[in-house]
Amino acid sequence: MNWLTNTLGTSIGKKLMMAVTGFCFCGFLAVHLIGNLTIYGGKDFFLSYVEHLHSLGVLITVAEWGLLILALIHILTGLTLFYQNLQARPVKYQVNKAAGGRTIGSATMPYTGILILLFVLLHLFTFRFVDKTNITDFNILIQTFAGFGYVLIYLVAVIIVAFHVSHGFWSLFQTLGLNHPKYMPFIMGLGIVFSIVVGVGFGFIPIYVSLIA
Repeated sequence: MNWLTNTLGTSIGKKLMMAVTGFCFCGFLAVHLIGNLTIYGGKDFFLSYVEHLHSLGVLITVAEWGLLILALIHILTGLTLFYQNLQARPVKYQVNKAAGGRTIGSATMPYTGILILLFVLLHLFTFRFVDKTNITDFNILIQTFAGFGYVLIYLVAVIIVAFHVSHGFWSLFQTLGLNHPKYMPFIMGLGIVFSIVVGVGFGFIPIYVSLIA
């Protein structure tokens, strides 16, 4: 186990953990989006999907704990790398050029990551950790997005997620050593497409719900 501890303790090891956990979250975003799209099928279709999730019982609990552990690893590792980078370069460069593949997504990764964390906490307390004794998930959705404020917050949040994913998607392939000059442009393009799908897919949901509320 020493080799594993030593590897994960290095900068490369931390980047590998970021890549693996990031890949898992990309998968979660895709699955979560597909599930949320059931809202377009109407109240009964959406509630049928929610009921199916609840019927999974312990599997959902395991999945939630797994996501929590992955989130802790991703966040703590990301903050550690960010701090180490600041320590290694305490003085900013005089010229900030978009060279070496540097984009808005890559330049803002630590900051968008923190904002996403804050939004996830808000999202959980709004939709997950609420008393659902006398109200359905559909009604919670309708009531929440009936207010312009939350719709605006949600839209800003999914745009931030899209920027975060736009860099993280192709970066994880590079970190895992799966990059090659021949097909890396395709992976980067796929990352942009995926980020747009995530942003537009999640972004239209509050707009749609607010219109039918």
